[in-house]
Amino acid sequence: VPKKLVTTVAGCADDALAGLVACNPGLRLLQGHRVVLRNDLPAIRGRVALLSGGGSGHEPAHAGYVGKGMLTGVVAGAVFASPSVGSVLAAIRAMAQAGAAGILLIVKNYTGDRLNFGMALERARAEGADVRMVVVGDDCAFAVPGKAGRRGICGTVLIHKVLPGSFMWGFGESWGVAHLLCPGQVAGALAEAGASLDEIVEKVTVAAKAMGTLGLSLSPCSIPGSKPSFQLAEDEMELGLGIHGEAGVRRMKVLPADKAVETMLEHMTDPSNASHLPLTPGSSVVLVVNNLGGLSCLELGIVAGAAVRCLESRGIRIARALVGSFMTALEMAGVSLTLLLVDEELVGLIDAETTAMAWPNIPAGPATTRREEVPAPKEGLREPQDEPGTGTEFSSLVPCLSFPRERIGMRLLSAGPGTARVERVLERVCSTLLDIQEKLNELDRGAGDGDCGHTHARGAQAIREWMRSRPPPAAPAQLLSALADVLLEQMGGSSGVLYGLFLTAAARSLWGRSDSPAWADAMDTGIEAMQRYGGAAPGDRTMLDSLCAAAQALHSLRSPFADPLQVLAAAVQSAEAAAEATRHMEAGAGRASYICSSRLEQPDPGAVAVAAVLGAVLE
Repeated sequence: VPKKLVTTVAGCADDALAGLVACNPGLRLLQGHRVVLRNDLPAIRGRVALLSGGGSGHEPAHAGYVGKGMLTGVVAGAVFASPSVGSVLAAIRAMAQAGAAGILLIVKNYTGDRLNFGMALERARAEGADVRMVVVGDDCAFAVPGKAGRRGICGTVLIHKVLPGSFMWGFGESWGVAHLLCPGQVAGALAEAGASLDEIVEKVTVAAKAMGTLGLSLSPCSIPGSKPSFQLAEDEMELGLGIHGEAGVRRMKVLPADKAVETMLEHMTDPSNASHLPLTPGSSVVLVVNNLGGLSCLELGIVAGAAVRCLESRGIRIARALVGSFMTALEMAGVSLTLLLVDEELVGLIDAETTAMAWPNIPAGPATTRREEVPAPKEGLREPQDEPGTGTEFSSLVPCLSFPRERIGMRLLSAGPGTARVERVLERVCSTLLDIQEKLNELDRGAGDGDCGHTHARGAQAIREWMRSRPPPAAPAQLLSALADVLLEQMGGSSGVLYGLFLTAAARSLWGRSDSPAWADAMDTGIEAMQRYGGAAPGDRTMLDSLCAAAQALHSLRSPFADPLQVLAAAVQSAEAAAEATRHMEAGAGRASYICSSRLEQPDPGAVAVAAVLGAVLE
């Protein structure tokens, strides 16, 4: 496990935010949450507030971009894990109570971020807040983007910059169709004209398509306390990788910097690539040369120079160049290039002042390798002298907790679980998840960042702490709802919010019902909620494969003569078989969908965890 300079693995995200706020008088933490806000929050009254965020490990993103002229606030998750729904909702409430005219959520296109910010948005709207969400996907890696779509990576930082300026700046009434390519201008003109937040979001979503990013790495990264997510040989580099250590689209021999940059730009602008950025001679762009975390400043400067030369050779004008660390992946030795098509007014937004500490002090001028050099001084002619001088579950099956360990009749099943039985079964589930923590991490290293076991262990520990603090409710609907709250707040990652969605929907299905078929209905309702927000389906190599297989078996509960233990045993068997079958599937959703199927040689860790939880319940 690589060495990290942290105080504790568990507290590293909180410690990093605390250090940032301690050193920046313009920032404040939101009590009880991993949320950073501007210290002059009342100043947003009557104006649109901007909220972003995501997992930690991408520093200075996202908290480094909070300040006047950029973001109003950010919500941080654990390392490479989406922030909790509760923290996102708390940030929205803080902005709404400060008098914001509307709140725009800027979210990178990752499943966990979409789910957590999306659920918080729904809850905030139910409270009467005017909230909208823009999902940024600027990754140019995949020639044929899958169901998950283009990932949101470093280009998101440019959206952070141009949007606040557009809300504050006014533009003339005369602007042509070409301006639709500029997120800041579109939003600014619409906001100045009194347009609704819906209209602004619609135009900005279109404008974000005028941007593309591609990454290249010489090494993997590792979250604190874990092994690297993948391995590269000494003579290999990886093209198109994500910011969580996900493997890219192509491995190749290490190239010189200029050849590597040329390869990146060719891939980004290749018309046969469905996610390419259309770039024609005469275009003006903002170039971002982003250190993914572990590249030396010397190498970064070499890459920046190569990028400017390569773009100039294509007839592209680099209106501005930003070079530095903007959105990292912990210690990954790599770089990403971002291009944003611009015009003069949008460049003005890039140049606008901001108090955000991570935004660089950019000179107001284009980047070019054709600057006139300062003439070398001429050697002075020495007068003759006599003497010459010297010269970065898992309670989803808790509905089954109504099945006692001994054979029971349908009357007792309908009565719901007793508190002691609930505690007994939940403890078995928690101990099972903790026992297989490293196994799940190992399975996840082939498809993501290797933290699946850590995520499920956090959920198990949170459930244990919850049970120690109070007796769990015996009523099934109340139990599922309470567990949903625990996992949404404490588990983190995509798994936490998916289980929260499942349990919330399943609990709603159980209210007012005590019959045996209600459990089958609850299972189906929970799965439908996961599919609606997560976008996955059976066969996509996710936890849904095991869940759906188990749900199919649980349909037997709708028979009046079904034996609940036999039905559960069949569900466990189906889930285990479905989990094993994911070994041979091509991933269609989640981070694994970005990885070549030939490199996915193990079962999906989420599907394995589902089967393990069901087995624990049966035991």
